[in-house]
Amino acid sequence: MEYRINRRTGDRISVLGLGSSSIASAGEREGVETLHMALENGINYYDLATSESANFPTYGKAFADVRNQVYYQIHFGACYGDGASYSWTTDLDAVRRSVDWQLRALGTDYIDYGFIHCLDEISDWQQYQESGVLEYLLNLKAAGVVRHIGLSSHTPKLAHQILNTGLVDMLMFSINPAYDFQHGEYANGSGSERMALYRRCESEGVGISVMKAFSSGQLLDQRTSPFGIALTEYQCLQYALDKPGVLTVLPGVRGKSDLQRILGFFKTTEEERDYAAISIMTPREMEGICVYCNHCQPCPAGLDIGLINKYFDLAKAGDALAADHYRHLSVKADSCIGCGHCNSRCPFHVDQVARMETIAEYFAD
Repeated sequence: MEYRINRRTGDRISVLGLGSSSIASAGEREGVETLHMALENGINYYDLATSESANFPTYGKAFADVRNQVYYQIHFGACYGDGASYSWTTDLDAVRRSVDWQLRALGTDYIDYGFIHCLDEISDWQQYQESGVLEYLLNLKAAGVVRHIGLSSHTPKLAHQILNTGLVDMLMFSINPAYDFQHGEYANGSGSERMALYRRCESEGVGISVMKAFSSGQLLDQRTSPFGIALTEYQCLQYALDKPGVLTVLPGVRGKSDLQRILGFFKTTEEERDYAAISIMTPREMEGICVYCNHCQPCPAGLDIGLINKYFDLAKAGDALAADHYRHLSVKADSCIGCGHCNSRCPFHVDQVARMETIAEYFAD
């Protein structure tokens, strides 16, 4: 397992977490065994925005004795109870009852990340505040029941507005090639707007946990993929993990066989994770913009071109740490020999030779 640090909280989070919508579908025994298997393989981050309430007791049985080894995302506005299916609400009494029930079912008295749940419109945010749910969440944080605040959204504009409050330590956002390339139900915001959000999160130390990495399965089927080809789960996972700010991706699993397949990500080659095929549908506004895929590698001069581009873009966004990371690279942009190997291989038609000149000049001072 690989881990990334949430700079705002200090938490060391596994790059693969788990979504929970289907974990209990195979029965409690299989669900518990699957969760044990996940933890044994280093997965320590779990999202509890689930379709059925039955998933909570499964988690409680699996992790009650090792609660301090896992992180839970619990959503204030996702409504659950005995035998109930998921519903969305900003009714304060309903949220209180749901959170109390979730804590009992999980066998815990604290929440690692309490999430402002699924807001996509300005009116949602206004309602969330006016109903008292935000105040309730903040009161639980002041009391130590909630340790950190998160936000779940599909809309960059609204995410920016709530990030402006300074409350948010983790953003749950839908990231996949379809949405970033303007295809699908939740393809909100342009590609450049979405990338600006990811860079802001990286710059401010707000971690991103990724939902819908497979676009609800559409990217995995040639018949429904907007690119006309089926991508693999591993290509989608790598795509999300390459985005600035991303700490963990949360695929859903139905049991041990699904989990075993997802864990196979760590045994794949770079070629098996390569998602360059999506470049056939690059939006015009994204043409010539580095997406850090490293398809241009290897560089004859030894430059890590994707990482150099990422540090440059983040430094321009105000991330002082990115500038420091760049200066500690053993091979920097000024070592570019202008051979053009990267330009010929870049599926997104980035003039990397020119970019290296620009980046070298930017960091020269």
